[in-house]
Amino acid sequence: MVQPGLQQSVCPSRKNVSNNRLGRQRGSAALEAALVILPTMALCFALLDFPLMLFIQNSVENAVREGVRFGITQQTGAGGQDAAIKNIVKSNSIGFINDSSISAGNASVTLQYYDPTLSAVSGTGSNAQGNILVVTATVKRYWMVPIYLDANLDIYTASSSDVMEAPASGTPPVR
Repeated sequence: MVQPGLQQSVCPSRKNVSNNRLGRQRGSAALEAALVILPTMALCFALLDFPLMLFIQNSVENAVREGVRFGITQQTGAGGQDAAIKNIVKSNSIGFINDSSISAGNASVTLQYYDPTLSAVSGTGSNAQGNILVVTATVKRYWMVPIYLDANLDIYTASSSDVMEAPASGTPPVR
């Protein structure tokens, strides 16, 4: 009870101060969580992106190497030697190069033949003994975290080459 003549203190209770502070901090936990979670998720996706980048590059390199190994031995398939080489590259690319990715423009396989003087040759006989076969494959892929490149597209390219062997029948197969 207040004595007559003395004024009561206008000091708010401790409970009112706590409630007032809580009201001003409402929503700060959500903001802090967003500021921490977004960079953390970007880091986690980056930790997945970089090993996947190496895996894709190694897969494409292996695929073109196997395509050249197949091609220099003058083997062929029903669609001709070039089609058979491209099928070997596709089958060894672990699915990164397939018909749908090629038709969508996200992958490609090219074959080029050179004579021993390194002049490009084409047509019948370009796959003759002594000529050089170059197989090149390209895969385009979007990053999981779109902050690395402006276009958000990474391009993986690999080439392999070797000298064509003599065909068993004496004449090169149909390209």
